[in-house]
This record gives sequence, structure tokens and C-alpha cells, in this order.
Amino acid sequence: MAGIYFDELEVGQVFNHMQTRTITEMDNVLFTTMTHNPALLHLDEEYCRTQTEFGQRIVNSSFTLGLMVGISVGDTTLGVAVANLGWDEVRFPAPLFHGDTIRVETEVLELRESKSRPNAGIVTFRHRAYKQTGELVASCKRSGLQLKRPAETVA
Repeated sequence: MAGIYFDELEVGQVFNHMQTRTITEMDNVLFTTMTHNPALLHLDEEYCRTQTEFGQRIVNSSFTLGLMVGISVGDTTLGVAVANLGWDEVRFPAPLFHGDTIRVETEVLELRESKSRPNAGIVTFRHRAYKQTGELVASCKRSGLQLKRPAETVA
């Protein structure tokens, strides 16, 4: 198990995730078509070259959000997550393009005991994704229900 139990986390703790990811054309087109998103911004190179300020297709922001959170899982919640409770304050301050590489950092913002589950607590993370230039391209707050370290049984 790679994740960290709820009671081992600290407010203000920051994870600089080692895993990075270069986004490919296939990632963007496959995700966009699998989710039935017909936006020309993700699929039509000619339209983007001639009709948009970007001059090329931009990466689907839903893919960016999923990738950002996914990269964080191995260090934070793998094997200890009970449930994802929600995403708030999702922002995309700059676009991503095919060939961009992202890195992610996660900060623990809040910890509180679960009222209904004594074996778990609610953690709020802030995830931030940066492209290879250091520019912030995505951020969100994510809340989840996370297991506490199991009580040791005495024989």
C-alpha cells in the first residue's frame, strides 16, 4: 500500500509527486471521444488553427483534471481511500497542448474526523498541476473519506 492513513497526514503537508506525464494526441482524442464531447477545440485541428486564439487543439480539461488527481493517488490515497466525496474550486488558468508534460503537487488543507465512521476521516487536498514551463495549468480542492491506521490487535 502506497497511500497514507488519515491519522498520519498533517495540515500543510505537501507532496511533490515524482510521476510526470507527457500528454499525447491519442490521450486527448480518445478521452474526448469516449466521453462523447464534440467540442471542436479538442478534435478539429483546422478549426483550431484558423478560428481560435490557440492555433492548435487544446487538451480536454476533464482529462487534465482526471490526470492531475490520478497522479496524486499513489502517494496519498492508494489503498486507504474509502470514497471520493467531491471536487471544488476546479480551475484551468492556462491551456495544455499535445506534447506538454505535467507535474503535480498536493497539499493537505484540512483534516476532520468522520462522524459516521470511526475508522475513517475526511481529508481535503489541494492539487496543482504545472506544465514543463512551470506555468500553473490546473488546480482543485478534493475531499475524500480516508481510512485510519487499523488498531493493533493484542493476542
